[in-house]
Amino acid sequence: MTIDKQEIINVTKGEMRLRIIVTGGAGFVGSHVVDTYIGAGHDVLVLDDLSTGKIANLNTKASFEQVDIRDRDKISSLFKRFSPQIVNHHAAQIDIRRSIAAPIFDTEVNVLGTVNLLHQSVNRNVKGFIFASSGGAIYGETPTPAAEGNPKAPISPYGAAKAAIEYYLFAYMHTFRLETLALRYGNVYGPRQDPRGEAGVISIFAEKLLANEVPTIFGTGKQLRDYIFVKEVARANLLATDCLLSGLPMSLTPDELALNIATGHSLSVNDLFTRLAKITNFSKGPFYGKARPGELMESRLDVTRAERKLGFTAETSFARGLAQVLAWLRKK
Repeated sequence: MTIDKQEIINVTKGEMRLRIIVTGGAGFVGSHVVDTYIGAGHDVLVLDDLSTGKIANLNTKASFEQVDIRDRDKISSLFKRFSPQIVNHHAAQIDIRRSIAAPIFDTEVNVLGTVNLLHQSVNRNVKGFIFASSGGAIYGETPTPAAEGNPKAPISPYGAAKAAIEYYLFAYMHTFRLETLALRYGNVYGPRQDPRGEAGVISIFAEKLLANEVPTIFGTGKQLRDYIFVKEVARANLLATDCLLSGLPMSLTPDELALNIATGHSLSVNDLFTRLAKITNFSKGPFYGKARPGELMESRLDVTRAERKLGFTAETSFARGLAQVLAWLRKK
């Protein structure tokens, strides 16, 4: 199917129906992306191995296949059957600590798994490929807000894998004419984020405080992060789909295919604890543990390009976002 440029301009309004594969669509961020696509009227096939994703997160209007993205034969069969126009890739090994403990596994899932998806996208004439990258892990320390053209200096295997994949996106665009975009997320938080996992400090802290338990802050607590609400990230993916299909100029560097998706404001872990403690009436202090290897001290992101290219600005206030996390945890 050839997609006419005049039809593209209303993708985000649901006036054109697309077939979209979302990998990792049973996970925290991916499931919200699926919800947004479904809400816009698109047909979605979720691919997830359920290693961290949950059946309960799945949108009932989406199709679902349990599959490892490294499985070449099954991925090929699913692409042939569904014939997607867009691939939105959120499946990943997401734990920085695990990437340090098991870097070969991290590379197999995050790099080789992604190349498998890129290969099948080219084979099946997919129009566009969106990749969930990292605005924290990919830049390294950022004492000033990092723009997309800043040098990449990942200090963990997880961050190195994200950077490597962005180079693959660039190569596939130039060699195979596959339209690609990398969305470099800040620290995403919101409902469905597992408070028992290694990532997601807001959900972890919130669950502890609601149970009147003392949370652990690793290191000094002065680590700065740009926290962005998950539904804002999902909205950015919909806008990015529209942008991708509208046609992108041939890029000169991988960074031209990337967009920071964040708020443009960073907060320390200590300040985060203080805010959560106040709204949950928690009167104790945190426990400070040993700093963890591979963790950044300063993560600041420049969001100018996303505002200019997508018209995207995060609209959910931090207070409103925290309230929704707490409401979800109380209901859960």
